[in-house]
Amino acid sequence: MSAAPALAAPALSEREFQLFQKLVLREAGIFLGEHKRALVIGRLSRRLRELGMTSFGVYYDHVTRSGDAELVHLLDAICTNETHFFREPDHFSFLESHALREFEALAAAGKIPKRLRVWSAACSSGEEPYSLAMTLRARFPRESGWHLEILASDLSTRILDRARAATWPIEKTSEIPYDYLRRFMLRGTGSQSGKMKAGAEIRSLVEFSRINLNDDNWPVAGKFDLIFCRNVLIYFERTGKAKVARHLLDRLSPHGYLFLGHAETLAGLSDQVRSVSPSVYQLRQRVTEDC
Repeated sequence: MSAAPALAAPALSEREFQLFQKLVLREAGIFLGEHKRALVIGRLSRRLRELGMTSFGVYYDHVTRSGDAELVHLLDAICTNETHFFREPDHFSFLESHALREFEALAAAGKIPKRLRVWSAACSSGEEPYSLAMTLRARFPRESGWHLEILASDLSTRILDRARAATWPIEKTSEIPYDYLRRFMLRGTGSQSGKMKAGAEIRSLVEFSRINLNDDNWPVAGKFDLIFCRNVLIYFERTGKAKVARHLLDRLSPHGYLFLGHAETLAGLSDQVRSVSPSVYQLRQRVTEDC
């Protein structure tokens, strides 16, 4: 017996597309251009089928009536989560050869405590925060006396659940340096065959939280020495980019570093930051402090 054909997606009218554009822009700061129409149809069609709905108009009314619960499902569906371990290797090279050495020197001089707070501000399925955890723990083993904290956040609750599981297909071992792989990752056996899992030594460093970067108030306390917010600002319109960038800089410590994606800049904020490496920034007040 042949499989039943997949149901065709319902039509998305121009008015309905504009309603979803405005809703996603307002709630998440993400602008869905015309080229995203097919993405919206494809991803929201699955949610319509789950709810037994046959039109996007009915679903939009459902979202606006049901409040945050369905809005979370909508944003989960829309968000693009593409990542891999040690993405943009130049950043990790700068981190190891420059930033971490500087933190060590500052601590040795008594200018900062032996403590590093790190924020992976769009952690997706966890590859970025665990790449950071491996890098930091390799540099600062437990006996070094350094206290390490990594906050990993994302807008999508679905992807955060995957990140918390800290489990990935075994094919991803090719993305991880061999020494790190041998020290920090576990190979699945039995029912977990074909998978790998982060070991307890690095899982203990990472805390996960759902944070919408478009919100005016973030549930984040204190300053961070390293903030990775890469390939996120490209999804925001101009005003949203500036707002998120300012908030990120407010959370950056005086000696800290902000890492953006290579296609992103802090245009319009040159009075507050200086570029120290491609797509890596520090606060300008640091220049005054060091003089």
